[in-house]
Amino acid sequence: MNSREIKNNLRLINDSWQVVENKLRININFLNFNSAFNFMKEIAKISEELNHHPQWTNNYNKLEIILWTHDKQALTSLDFTLAKRIDEILLKFKKV
Repeated sequence: MNSREIKNNLRLINDSWQVVENKLRININFLNFNSAFNFMKEIAKISEELNHHPQWTNNYNKLEIILWTHDKQALTSLDFTLAKRIDEILLKFKKV
């Protein structure tokens, strides 16, 4: 994916996503550990469906998600597809 494609795809996802070292990255804060963990469980379901899994770090109510396609060593459309799906889940969690 070239820089123009990345820029165009960034317009389609939450503004909190950033490209850092050619990887999509987002940091999310939740009310507590349980909320963060439940959010991660929802992402896990979608990751299995897409056969594309995030790199993530969880510390109590904080979650950092990093997306990139490991076998391509680059960002691909699959990363942006997963980011969009994560955004959809995040909207549901923010409403609760």
